[in-house]
Amino acid sequence: MSTSTVAPRTGWPRAVVVGILGSIVVGIVVLAFLWPAKMSTPQHLPVSISGPVETASMLESGLAENAPDTFDFVQADDRDDAVTQIERRETYGAIILADAPGDAPEVLTAPAGSAVATQMLGQVATQLQAQLTQAITAAGGDPTTAVVTVTPIVPLADSDPTGTGLAAASFPLTIGGMLGGVLIALGVAGAMRRLVALAGFGAGVGLVLTLILHTWFEYIPGDFWLNALAISLSITATAAFIVGCSSLLGRAGIGVAVVLTMFVGNPLSAAAAPWQFLPEPWGIIGQFFVPGAANSLIRTVSYFPDADASAQWWILVGWLALGLILTVAGHYRSRAAVPSTVEAPALAV
Repeated sequence: MSTSTVAPRTGWPRAVVVGILGSIVVGIVVLAFLWPAKMSTPQHLPVSISGPVETASMLESGLAENAPDTFDFVQADDRDDAVTQIERRETYGAIILADAPGDAPEVLTAPAGSAVATQMLGQVATQLQAQLTQAITAAGGDPTTAVVTVTPIVPLADSDPTGTGLAAASFPLTIGGMLGGVLIALGVAGAMRRLVALAGFGAGVGLVLTLILHTWFEYIPGDFWLNALAISLSITATAAFIVGCSSLLGRAGIGVAVVLTMFVGNPLSAAAAPWQFLPEPWGIIGQFFVPGAANSLIRTVSYFPDADASAQWWILVGWLALGLILTVAGHYRSRAAVPSTVEAPALAV
């Protein structure tokens, strides 16, 4: 006669606790992703300004009165100097004031740098146009003769005119690094084997994703191999950190690395808006995590070849080195924890 085994039921207190903890975890996850957007405020946006000192001072004072702390103006000698500052990612755009009274100013933008900043500068151009029209009309002139020009200095690719593709790609890059790290941590044993797996994963994923984002979708222009190197380093840095934490702390280390990457680094990466808009000091802190540095690096190598991206390269190299060190340290720690199984032979009596 066959008997069936009934699985033991979970106690009521435990069931209630699991339900409550689950709701708290979901709340924390939602808070981690929505908090930066909720707290993001247009502030301290670096913008170049060039023109007569008196006119520039009046403009800065007027904008500061209407929108305090929104812009941090950077002086430029002339239009060419302002363009250079934009191309080096020192500023997000520029306001070029005319030397002659009544002439229209020009607003320079960098859509590839930030769609949000470009939209803000477009609003400034609208305000300048309204003021210019009012002044010319009051003087009895024809306001149609002076039009504020908005010139994109670093436009987005034709295949991604709004920049949504470039912004959306940042999250899959983070997920890809986490997925590769978890697979290697759970599926590969041995420090050297894990390092080899990381190298193969990094090389392969850099090539595959560059073929998709650069060649197929055309979301990121620029040099193919430089983009491939940036993508490979970004994803491998995340994967190596997860593998390293797993080697040192076991499976709990995977959770630690995932939480730091997904729920701290990714929300603070400022992929959709300038990092200056996040509350201080979280904006700058986010740029020292892999998602923030990776997003900035890929955007720079794709659209701003004249900009200095050495800080982002070194940040990602640092995270990669940390992951490799943790992997090796975990290996030797595990070997030291294994007791010797060799025993001395017993003496015959």
